[in-house]
Amino acid sequence: MAKLRGAFTALITPMFEDGSVDYEGWRTLIRQQLEGGINGLVPLGTTGETPCLNENEEEPKLIDIVISEVHAYKQKLKQMGKDRDIPIIMGAGSNNTKDAVWYVSRAKEMGADYALVVTPYYNKPSDEGIYRHFEAVSKVGIPIIVYNIQGRTGKNISTDLLCRIAELPNIAGVKEASGSISQMMEVIARISRKKTDFSVLCGDDGLTLPMVAAGGDGVVSVVSNLCPSLVVEMTQKALDGDIAAAREIHYRLLPFFKAAFVDGNPTSIKYAMKVKGLPSGGLRLPLVEVNDNAKKVIEAALKECNL
Repeated sequence: MAKLRGAFTALITPMFEDGSVDYEGWRTLIRQQLEGGINGLVPLGTTGETPCLNENEEEPKLIDIVISEVHAYKQKLKQMGKDRDIPIIMGAGSNNTKDAVWYVSRAKEMGADYALVVTPYYNKPSDEGIYRHFEAVSKVGIPIIVYNIQGRTGKNISTDLLCRIAELPNIAGVKEASGSISQMMEVIARISRKKTDFSVLCGDDGLTLPMVAAGGDGVVSVVSNLCPSLVVEMTQKALDGDIAAAREIHYRLLPFFKAAFVDGNPTSIKYAMKVKGLPSGGLRLPLVEVNDNAKKVIEAALKECNL
């Protein structure tokens, strides 16, 4: 399988105001992403409110829709004489290794191209425990993207540990959301520059440009829920070495990079999408709509960025 490069949207899950899933809104959102040129999709991640979704009814239906829509779009492109790979990177993490193996197996069986597996959270396992967790999921037989986000898990995957994990079979890359550009560069230097099929994807929209400029491969983006074409263009320009052009888009979007997380995620991006009339809708407790001050920040950023 080709190395992951480009912009990949960490999809929200559209809901109605009563908190029920808006499946047609989900279908519309996916189609907008595909028409916007997104390089791939990341359903059922944290941005998708997966902890609050029903895994027996809602999640399988969401998976079926995203896979069928991507397949239909690729068939449409082929009929037009075009061919484009649009990988689906399925969220499949848990702090219970047995459950994580089950989620990864489900991703494989239902037709995902990759599984995104987060560091076990809350348990705060040792480095050896984290290694064995990824060793277990790697045996399922689908490419794995390691998701390192200490702010949510309470545990940073050090570069020493990631070097070890990267040698396991089926470990295809990392979504690096440590917030440290220094750590990201260390991962690039010590892993991806030596293991050329290993992808290093940024997990922070605002750090995409510097990370790609340093040798990274792209971004798993929240902001691209609202403006996929701009995030794709910025990322591709940076990958192509046109840093000046990428910088222009980066600074245009910079106020929204901040506003999209002003009162949490996915609460802030969902409100921004609601303002723009895009599928978004309600939230499920413990998440609630952003506060009034955050609404003003988000609305101002949308205007400033001309979104």
